[in-house]
Amino acid sequence: MSGDERRASAAQVPDETQESVPFETADIYGAYPRLPEDQIDRLAQRGRRRAVDAGDVLIREGERCETFYVVLSGSVAIVEDYGTPDERLLRVHGPGRFIGELGLLNGQVAFYTATVRDPGEVLALSMDQLRDLVTRDSALGDLVLRACLGRRALLVGQGAGFRIVGSRYSPDTRRLREFAARNRLPYRWIDLETDEEAEALLRRFGVGPEETPLVVWRDTTLLRNPSNAELARLMGLPSLPAGNHHGDLLIVGSGPAGLAAAVNAASEGLATTLVEAMATGGQAGTSSRIENLLGFPSGVSGAELTDRAVLQADKFGARISVPAEAARLEPRDGHYAVGFADGSEITARTVVLATGAHYRRLHAPGIERLEGTSVHYSATLYEAQQCRTDPVAVVGGGNSAGQAVLFLAGYAPQVYLLVRGPSLEAHMSRYLIDQVERHPRVRVLLRTEVTEALGDKVLEAVTVVDHRTGEHRQLAVRALFVFTGAEPRTEWLSDALALDARGFVLTGAQAQACSVPGLWQSQGRDCLTLETSLPGVFAAGDVRSGSVKRVASAVGEAAMSIHFVHRHLGHTAAPGGTDSSRRTRPKESAWLG
Repeated sequence: MSGDERRASAAQVPDETQESVPFETADIYGAYPRLPEDQIDRLAQRGRRRAVDAGDVLIREGERCETFYVVLSGSVAIVEDYGTPDERLLRVHGPGRFIGELGLLNGQVAFYTATVRDPGEVLALSMDQLRDLVTRDSALGDLVLRACLGRRALLVGQGAGFRIVGSRYSPDTRRLREFAARNRLPYRWIDLETDEEAEALLRRFGVGPEETPLVVWRDTTLLRNPSNAELARLMGLPSLPAGNHHGDLLIVGSGPAGLAAAVNAASEGLATTLVEAMATGGQAGTSSRIENLLGFPSGVSGAELTDRAVLQADKFGARISVPAEAARLEPRDGHYAVGFADGSEITARTVVLATGAHYRRLHAPGIERLEGTSVHYSATLYEAQQCRTDPVAVVGGGNSAGQAVLFLAGYAPQVYLLVRGPSLEAHMSRYLIDQVERHPRVRVLLRTEVTEALGDKVLEAVTVVDHRTGEHRQLAVRALFVFTGAEPRTEWLSDALALDARGFVLTGAQAQACSVPGLWQSQGRDCLTLETSLPGVFAAGDVRSGSVKRVASAVGEAAMSIHFVHRHLGHTAAPGGTDSSRRTRPKESAWLG
């Protein structure tokens, strides 16, 4: 890469390092902070100083990074596709900055190469040394965490990382893109239908269009239509080792309820495993901004809340596996065995069900054939980036619909909010209503329902009916986002637990009434508040019948469920065994204090 290209790729910043690093990338929303001298001094007490020459590689794309680097002098370039014809400069960092992003903290592989641009000196710390230090310095821990979260968001936004080559009409292409987006993995989509680069890549690797979608990384790794699990392993997403696993608690689902349960359980000494079928965060993880959560006065994105919670659960030693789709639940020898779609199995003394709910599909002519291409049930960055030039419509009247409208209005020139009811007040929070009604790009249509989606391969328009007048008309929109109520993810539980008429899990007195006669008498107690019709199996969050569909309530129920887990384990402890409710807390195993 030429010097001119480097200068064009990096922003200039007029600060104290400009003389020695004239083309250092400017700080963006706190993603590239300069560490104060006192923090560098504390890091230097634990780390090792190391002289570096131009061209030295500190972090290599595709490999796990186990070292935390701080630039003391000289500069470091962050490069994509290092050493290939497609090499691209992403950032330049000078003295006082550290190297790394979210993957550094959660064990993923690196999505870039960090190479020395100007010779100088770096400070190197192992991740264990960093973890030990930040548990004693919360200010340093928070600064590093905020920067790593911001850097991941920037990588995702600029299309760094691996490439997905496939047709926009392919269900498997849509599956891979959704999995990458939901797990906040940096990637770039190359459309087989419209992108000239697609044909060149197919020729380079000697594959035909019928073998797509492809996952291409670093021009050295090619996966032909991989499963979500294969992509997850390539990217270093957390997984469990092969074989059966035994522990105190298995949590199924990793939305706010599942993550909160993992944090509470692991921090209190329970051997905790959390499994997730798609991506950590659940529905909340796709929210662009959650503004009514206690402790976040300016709001927090679902992605940031999720990443913080995952790191916090890891801190206390919870084991996490993604993707792992639960397929059955059965009692076994005083434990519970959960089997998964891939044939694996985990056994635990107790189970917390936190699988949440998914948005109900919209049933209207033309919808099904456009799902995944133009009809979506979430509004993440990768969908929003396709809406920069055309109007879109959102169906729904709750908070999720309101958050999606505001997020999409930052990209699309016009957003229609289609609400079947007579007002927004019934299901949407007041703060969202005010923002939606004031936004110049948003138009709210009440008593309006979609009756048909028009378009062959992509959406061209929707037909809607105004229930006040009976009038049918067409709205020219190129994408439709549906948030029309939730259905529980409990198909795999229908033969194991008592469910209500809509499929949500019954708990407490209602569950006890549906249990096997004499079951609770044999337990010597009544069914606990969040306990299901099986003793020792609990439910928290949106999957539970009668729950309040809010992040805060899901987190509260999760904390309460762990209290009940302790009560159950204490009540059923084997003679001479250890009461799990009195176990000592394990040594903290992750970086964040």
